[in-house]
Amino acid sequence: MQIDKVHGSENHFFLLDQTQLQTKLSDQELINFTTKITDPKTGLLQGADGVLVVDEPTHQDALAQMRVINADGSEASMCGNGLRTVSRYLAKKFQVDQFKVQTLNADLKVSKAADFAPNVPAFSVEISPVSFAAESLPFHNPEHQQLVNETWPELLPELKFTAVAVPNPHLISFVSADELASSDLGTLGKRLNQPNPYFPDGVNVSFAQILGQNELFVRTFERGVGFTNACGTGMSATSLAFALTHPDKGQFDQEITVYNPGGMVKTNVHKNDTNYDIDLIGNATVTHHLEISEADLHAAKLNDVKITQTDEETSYLQFVDQLPKINDISVKM
Repeated sequence: MQIDKVHGSENHFFLLDQTQLQTKLSDQELINFTTKITDPKTGLLQGADGVLVVDEPTHQDALAQMRVINADGSEASMCGNGLRTVSRYLAKKFQVDQFKVQTLNADLKVSKAADFAPNVPAFSVEISPVSFAAESLPFHNPEHQQLVNETWPELLPELKFTAVAVPNPHLISFVSADELASSDLGTLGKRLNQPNPYFPDGVNVSFAQILGQNELFVRTFERGVGFTNACGTGMSATSLAFALTHPDKGQFDQEITVYNPGGMVKTNVHKNDTNYDIDLIGNATVTHHLEISEADLHAAKLNDVKITQTDEETSYLQFVDQLPKINDISVKM
């Protein structure tokens, strides 16, 4: 059985196609395998942020189904960076360039995009549905049923926040470079992803620095993972918040460049009446192929795995080296 190590903006995953197995892994086996292989100490290849599980669709219009198992064993509603890598895998497997992928909450449109650089393939994926309702995230704030550019003194009194589900829940604040480099993001992210009275199911927390016209730098503390090099739904949600709260800088239906600690993506935010959706465009890189027996997969045994490295990470790092040096920061964990 072959699984791949993949990444979008250095948001790393292992990709497992359940349709290739004689017997699929049970949910508990998926959790056991994920927590083992993604662990930076006991896993493989310095671990990862989760496992992307490809399976047959249960919806007629979808080509395949994607599930996202986080490193801690929880399941995410969606993962934009992961969906790009799954889309690339499916495009090659089925020899198609445009299709839909079934995720936990929606069937999402995906398509092959122009390469970001030589040997740096890219895909565009739909991020939706979008909701600002408190019950969609959910969050508890007696003064607000929606939160768009509002203060929340119990969190960080000097900042304003926007809360949006895409459908993963996100809490976003636009901050200065100094605030971005402070320990506040890590402190708040940990606080809101432990038992707390505000976000009972936890929440992804992003701090964003506005760099210029349709340009952002985003750093995310991800629910179930912690600090990540990039969070696709986080960058998408932040782009929507940008267009809503800073219309002089961020525009609908225009390409927004979003830098992150792992590289760069493009987003495009669309508004139709009261509905929103976002296009997320970025790299879909395969760094390694791993061969493992089906029995070892079921048992989460990793001591007899053949690993082959590709040359794609070298090409991706060359692409990143050519990007503007936006922030030379060491985020305090």
